[in-house]
Amino acid sequence: MKTQENTPMTTNTHFNLTARCLHWLMAVMILAMLFIGVGMMTSLHYRLWLINLHRPLGIAILLLVIVRLINRLRNPPPSLPANLPQWQVLAAKGSHILLYVLMLALPLIGWAMLSAAGYPIVLFKGFNLPAIVPTSPILYAWLRDAHSLLAWLLFVVVIGHLSAALVHALIYRDGVFSSMAKGSKHHQ
Repeated sequence: MKTQENTPMTTNTHFNLTARCLHWLMAVMILAMLFIGVGMMTSLHYRLWLINLHRPLGIAILLLVIVRLINRLRNPPPSLPANLPQWQVLAAKGSHILLYVLMLALPLIGWAMLSAAGYPIVLFKGFNLPAIVPTSPILYAWLRDAHSLLAWLLFVVVIGHLSAALVHALIYRDGVFSSMAKGSKHHQ
């Protein structure tokens, strides 16, 4: 196994409390959004109800990922184990970057898609978000396809992330999973 020579070292061994809370809260929200999205495509009976749930949840994810990014920049994550193969280090870093990009892009594309369709973007009763792109059927069709495609990509990346977390927790037992699952004894 190669060692990770170019990875910046951090002295912390666990993510801070804010990062852990945001991670688990957003994990539940994103999984819910993926299932809500599938439900919107397959259920006519609950479609309107699911759409009304999908919009504010998407905006909440957008706001929380911004908070999460700020927290991550101010509090660097713990280093990965030094004996982790380089390809796994690259896969971990790449998947995290992709997750952040998708968590930012999907709500924005959804918002733009509704704007292009000319739909009111009702966050909750009495509060609408402004349109962020002009009304355009062609743009709507393009954004709808992009939203669907990226949602499937997010699903694949989430499954990969979950699988890697379980490998670290159950097979490697190298502290990677526990760094996000619980706080250190010194820094709760």
